[in-house]
Order: sequence, then structure tokens, then C-alpha cells
Amino acid sequence: MKICMLAGKIILQNGGETSRVEDTMMRIAAAYGYSDSHSYVTPTGILFAIDGTAPSTRLIRISERSTNLRKVSLVNDISRRIVSGRLGAEEAYTLLHEVEAQPFAYGEWLQTAAAAVASGCFVIMFQGSWHDVLPGVLAGGLGFLLFVLLHRLVPVKFFAEFMAAISVGVVSVLMVQFGLGDQLDKIIIGSVMPLVPGLHITNAVRDLMAGHLVSGLSKGAEAFLTAFAIGSGIAVVLSFA
Repeated sequence: MKICMLAGKIILQNGGETSRVEDTMMRIAAAYGYSDSHSYVTPTGILFAIDGTAPSTRLIRISERSTNLRKVSLVNDISRRIVSGRLGAEEAYTLLHEVEAQPFAYGEWLQTAAAAVASGCFVIMFQGSWHDVLPGVLAGGLGFLLFVLLHRLVPVKFFAEFMAAISVGVVSVLMVQFGLGDQLDKIIIGSVMPLVPGLHITNAVRDLMAGHLVSGLSKGAEAFLTAFAIGSGIAVVLSFA
């Protein structure tokens, strides 16, 4: 039970879809001789039950979620080793604890640098000119850095995204006004792309297709609110530009 709950918790907290969480937990339980197990997973909680001579039910609350697909991959590898019979219960539990304790693989400055470079690439992908790449890099990097810092100070993700979008809009407008950029729309579109909730949208669609209506709708609503925060921040800047 502890192994199943910990594996599901790590996957759900780090960007895995609901169907993956349920499938992993039930496969692990079956590998250890408990074929009659049941799981109910939502983005904010996991309910898991095992029937048999000593039935047991546990509930765990998920209060924080991020994106770290490396941890999801590591848990998947551990679960496969469990199912194949190559990993005992105690060793599996120890490995899962080690995965949970791992810090994020990339530091905040590296994430910011990657977001800045990606923003410049998105400007070109959306048919912007090479003259707009530098403004896109600066606006995207500063916007993502502000998002990281605000989210650390104020644990309200949508507020951080709203303020980050405002900063992207302000920097983009200033760059164009000072002659450092040509196409304002291309610069803004490319710069906000690192903030776009692509993984949430993908997981929402996959959960809906798998029949997890509650999780799919909730993740879709979260993605919609994020997109609304980004759009509102840009709209505020353009209305005064």
C-alpha cells in the first residue's frame, strides 16, 4: 500500500496524467500479489483500496503540483522492474523515497535561460524577423524570471502568470518603441510561449479520452485559467500602449 501510494503521489505531483497514476498503482499491487485493487485519482487527491483477507483503504492529499517528467520516468522504470519481479518491496520503497527527495534537475537560472532562448526561437517559428529575436529573448526571459520569483513569494500561480504576462507586454512594447524590434505581435506571441500550459492541455485531453472526466475537466479548467491570465496581462498592456 505504501509503495503504491508513494509511486502515485510522485507521478501526479510531477506532471503525470491520471490514467498513468491509476495504471501504475494497480500494476504494482498486482505484482505483489494483490490483484483486487481499486484507485480513484483526481488532480488534488488519491484514493486507493486493496481488497482481500485484510482490506485497506488510504487517501492522500495532493496540494502542490509541478512539472518534472524526469521523476515520472524514474517511477515508471521502478514500476516496470517491480512488475517483472526484479525489485523487492523494501528496495522499491527506498528507491521511490530517493526519487521523491531529488531536487529539481534544472536550476531557476538555467530554466530562465532556456525560456529566453526558446522565446527567440518561437519568434522565428511564428514568422517573425531576425530583428525581433533579441526583443523576444529579453521579453521571454524577463517574463519567465518574474514568474518564478513571484510564484515563490506568492503561492498563487495565476497571479504570477498575470504579472509575468504584463512584464512581457511592457518589455515588448518598449523594444518596438525604441526601434529594437519591428513586429510587436510576433514578439509578444513568442515571448509568452514558455508560460503557455501545454502539458496541462495535453493531460486534460488524454484524461478525457481515457474516461477520467473529473480530472480532465479540472485540468482543462486550470489550463483555461492560465491562458486567461496570460491573455489578460497582455491585454492590459496593449490597452495602454
